[in-house]
Amino acid sequence: MSKQITITAEYFRQYRQKLGFTNQTSVKNFFGAKDITPSVDYNYINLLNKRLYEIVDRLNSVVSDEIRIDDLDSFKKDNIDRVFKLLKEENMIPRLNNLRRRPEQVYFSWLQGYIVSCYFSKIVGEIFGVNLSAVSFIGDDSLKDVKTFKKTAKADLEITLNNNEKIIVEIQSGFTGTNDIKQHKVIEAKRMFGKTKRHTIAIHFDLYNGQVAFIKLDEIKDNSVNWITRQQMEGQTVFNIDQNYFIWKITEKPLKYSEINFD
Repeated sequence: MSKQITITAEYFRQYRQKLGFTNQTSVKNFFGAKDITPSVDYNYINLLNKRLYEIVDRLNSVVSDEIRIDDLDSFKKDNIDRVFKLLKEENMIPRLNNLRRRPEQVYFSWLQGYIVSCYFSKIVGEIFGVNLSAVSFIGDDSLKDVKTFKKTAKADLEITLNNNEKIIVEIQSGFTGTNDIKQHKVIEAKRMFGKTKRHTIAIHFDLYNGQVAFIKLDEIKDNSVNWITRQQMEGQTVFNIDQNYFIWKITEKPLKYSEINFD
């Protein structure tokens, strides 16, 4: 019978030191190659940027006159070229990761949503019947200081209506025909209503089908049948937007907030 050997935690530490590591995280990163950052394919990104230009062009060709942007070149330079240059200069693109996707794909998805928000921002005032000076940007996505660039549950806009009521607006976009709201957005909306009594309105642009939904997030019931689990999103719980919430065709004149029945 062989002699029993006691293997201790001190042996583990000494072994890792002999390998050349001073902490456990470094060992895990080494064996998992997590300390190697893949090179960003900027030729691929150039093609993705061209696709973003095409998306803007095609969208602008079908929307109503009230929405259409006259100077598309300036819009693309400011909201695609400038943003790409800023993220590249700050070396942000290699650090974009989500659900193990390539950083180029995460960049493209993020910029798609950003562009949609910028594109439709000019009609927010018309929808809510206010001057754009009454619209404040409160989201945590920051392009003024990309060192603090992040995505949180906080909504995009705060609007002061003509009766001085303040509401919070979350602008979302969908490109595949699957239209969901992440659970943490609803939780945040309910938290904000409990704290400030301000409603949060989600405006969801389904660009795949050319329709727009309006949902009062803080009034979504916890037991709604629309809560589902998306396996392709690593089992996240989401609120699937029912077709009844879609009440505006993108090709037609924008609706007025005062005309929307949320009941």
